[in-house]
Amino acid sequence: MINAGDTAFVLLSAGLVMLMTPGLAFFYGGMVRRKNILGVLMQCFTALCVITLQWVFFGYSLSFAPGTGFWGGLQWLGLNGVGLEPNADYAGTIPHQAFMIYQAMFAIITPALIIGAFAERMKFSAFLVFSILWATLVYNPVCHWVWGVGGWLRNLGVLDFAGGIVVHINAGIAALVTALVIGKRKNFGHHPIPPHNLPFTALGTGLLWFGWFGFNAGSALAANGLAVNAFVVTQIAAAAGGLSWAFIEWYLNGKPTIFGTVSGAVAGLATITPAAGFVGPIPAVVIGLFASVFCYIAVAYIKPKLGYDDSLDAFGVHCIGGIFGSLAVGFFASKAINPAGADGLFFGNAHQLKIQAIGVLATAAYSFIATFIIYKVIDAVIGVRVSEKEESLGLDLAQHREGAYTVLE
Repeated sequence: MINAGDTAFVLLSAGLVMLMTPGLAFFYGGMVRRKNILGVLMQCFTALCVITLQWVFFGYSLSFAPGTGFWGGLQWLGLNGVGLEPNADYAGTIPHQAFMIYQAMFAIITPALIIGAFAERMKFSAFLVFSILWATLVYNPVCHWVWGVGGWLRNLGVLDFAGGIVVHINAGIAALVTALVIGKRKNFGHHPIPPHNLPFTALGTGLLWFGWFGFNAGSALAANGLAVNAFVVTQIAAAAGGLSWAFIEWYLNGKPTIFGTVSGAVAGLATITPAAGFVGPIPAVVIGLFASVFCYIAVAYIKPKLGYDDSLDAFGVHCIGGIFGSLAVGFFASKAINPAGADGLFFGNAHQLKIQAIGVLATAAYSFIATFIIYKVIDAVIGVRVSEKEESLGLDLAQHREGAYTVLE
């Protein structure tokens, strides 16, 4: 039976998650050079358009329709059979279409996260093809594994409340692959490439933080106590993450920065995502604090040592945060918070940690291999990277013939 309160809550949450993609556009856009901000905004907003249609035509069916352990079936193509009555397998108190459009917003932002790895050097045409193929061949199956009825990781008992595995590890590994194969930006390592507009990045963080309440609390799929818990621990982890990163910088570099603080907040948000419906407030503090520790190490030490150019640290923040958060479920999960979940190691169930590790490793391996193949095929057919001249000019002018801070005659 449809519950009006639950339906309103999920629709509001879907709107909040939708806002995260424009928020991501400003978060990323402020970090690139001024000649590339419109290119980033264009990629994010186009993802909103393209993945919405992909989701409607076949993405939702591949993700959630009854099928095999690997992929969903084809019976919901074009939303055939996805009506206004509830689907008891996913959410028994809201219309099926409400669940579908809520999940669409997750499908949109996941490939958008990868933009941070190849910012300032991918052709727009290649981006379009990559986004569609990646959503279809990577996001849709992994989503089905973890959340779809019959999915093999779901059947194994993997817990991922709002997307630590499906969204953050999946996109983060793809970000690492694309950064490795597309190569470094021109003059990377020889000249500093500082963010061109940190107020934009702070604004984007605010929009992401705000939208994340829909991301995590909305994943309860009902206006209930579990949604409240997810909302509360999301705020706690974000706050702990932002403060932790600021103090790490203060201790190591002598000064805290807004860039570090917002990076830490996003790290905390990404890390609490898989755990939001399974852990309480004090574990959320621990998760947020250590999220920034691990992500800072990845960004400040591992990336320079290995020398890859993950432009906006999509791997260092989202993948590392997603891995830690997904494993943290195996430590801190409690059936007292969510009876439909499981207890973790600290509540007497060491087996859950093993299950979480299997989910992390399987997703990382699949995303790495599939993303590499997709990239190489696109590169062979149409080419992925812009020319050196276009990169020097900037993608705003080279790919879109418009400028954020200039007037074209």
